[in-house]
Amino acid sequence: MPWKRVSVLLTGVGAPGTRGTIYSLRKNADGADVRIIGTDLREDAVGRHWVSEFSTLPPPESGGYIDEVNRLCARHGADMVLPQTTRETMALSASLQKVRVPVAVSAGAAVSRANNKFELLRTFEGLDLPHPRYFMVRSMADLAKRARQLGYPHSPVAVKPPVSFGSRGFRVLRGESTWDRRRFLAEKPSAVETTLEGLGKILGRGSGSRFPELLVTEFMPGVEYSVDAFVGEKAQVALPRRRDEIVNGISFRATVEDREDVARYTLRAARELGLRYAFGFQFKLDSDGVPKVLECNPRVQGTMVASLFGGVNVIWMAVKEALGDPPAAVRARPVAATFQRFWGGLGVADGSLIDEI
Repeated sequence: MPWKRVSVLLTGVGAPGTRGTIYSLRKNADGADVRIIGTDLREDAVGRHWVSEFSTLPPPESGGYIDEVNRLCARHGADMVLPQTTRETMALSASLQKVRVPVAVSAGAAVSRANNKFELLRTFEGLDLPHPRYFMVRSMADLAKRARQLGYPHSPVAVKPPVSFGSRGFRVLRGESTWDRRRFLAEKPSAVETTLEGLGKILGRGSGSRFPELLVTEFMPGVEYSVDAFVGEKAQVALPRRRDEIVNGISFRATVEDREDVARYTLRAARELGLRYAFGFQFKLDSDGVPKVLECNPRVQGTMVASLFGGVNVIWMAVKEALGDPPAAVRARPVAATFQRFWGGLGVADGSLIDEI
C-alpha cells in the first residue's frame, strides 16, 4: 500500500505519553504524512497543542461516547482510531462493530481478560509461565490470613484491586519494624506503603460499604521491566525495557534490553489472551532474579516511544495493521537504547500556545 497521508483519531491526548505517541506516528519509516485528530475528556488537555485538530469526548462509559467518536471521524476524515487510555480501550473494544473506521485495539474479551490482574495471573499459571503467588480475598480476615501466608509482617506483600487504572488501589504492606532511622532519613516517603492494620482502617471507612475484591500477591523486590509488543497477521515482536527510574508510576529513564525470556513470556501470553496491535506487559524480578508478571496494558503504553529508539516502531506497526497493510519485517535484535524523560512545560494564553520549554 502506498503511504502518503493518514489521518488518525488519537484519544486521551492529555495522557503523559502523548508526546511520545505523536512522535512515533510522525517518525514512521514509510514517510507517511500523519494528520492527528486529538481528543480528550478535558478541554485543557496538553496534547491539544500538538495535534492538527482537537475535540473533547464524553466519558467512555456514557451512552453517547461511540456516537461521538463516529461523528468526529466523519467530520475530520479519520482513517482509524488509536486509543491511549484504559477506559477508552475498554469502551472501544466492546463496541468494535459500531465504530465506522478501524480501531487499533484487541477484541473485547481479550481486553477484559488482560485488564483483570487475577485473570492474567491465572493465564500465566495455566501456561506454566513465571507469576507471583497470589490469592483473591473478599474480607479483611481473609486478607490478613493470606498476607501472613505470603510472609507478612517479615516480608512485604502487595495488595491491589483486580481491575484498576494506573496505581489506584495499589498498596505494599510492610511491618512496622521495616522503618528505622536510616530509612527515615535516607528515603522519600511512599504513599503506597502501609501496614495490614493501616489498610484495615482505610477499608473500614465508609459505613455500609461492602468489602472490595482484592488481589494479594507476593512482593517482588527486583528490577522492573515493561515490554512494548505488537502482534499482527504476519509479524509479532516484543521489546523489553528496564525501568531504571520510575516517578509516580511513569518511566523517567528506561533502557531497551535484550531479555529473550521476558519477550517470550509476553508473546506466548498475548497469543493465549488473543491480543493484537500494540500493547504492553510489565514484569518484576523476584528475590531469585526470576521475572514474574505484574500486569498487562492492552493499549499503547505511556513510554512506548522507547521501542522506536530500540529499532521497532510498534505504534506505527499497529496503525498499518489496522489499515490493512500488515507489517512483516521486524528487527531481529533490539538496539540497547536508553530513553530519558524530563520535566517540560507549556505557556498558554487564551487557549493558544505561547511557547514550550
